[in-house]
Amino acid sequence: MSGLFMAKVTGSIVSTKKDDSLVGKKLMVVQPIDRELQHVRHEEIAVDFVGAGVGDYVLLTHGTAARSVFEQPNVAIDATIIAIIDSFD
Repeated sequence: MSGLFMAKVTGSIVSTKKDDSLVGKKLMVVQPIDRELQHVRHEEIAVDFVGAGVGDYVLLTHGTAARSVFEQPNVAIDATIIAIIDSFD
């Protein structure tokens, strides 16, 4: 899966034991949506790069693009929140 996807942040994850590459990163539960705000897949976990909160609509990226925003490209990340959506038509 590649490209940008819309999602709604539905929760957060607290994890005291995790891969070193995830230390200091905020983990969020996101529900991918379509333009009618309908769920399109199952919920997933994404690393928050922009300070999103529960209830925010966000843009997600996956795979290599999700890791490229971090200084260490070999992090254990497959989905990253890269923008908070203010509005869409």
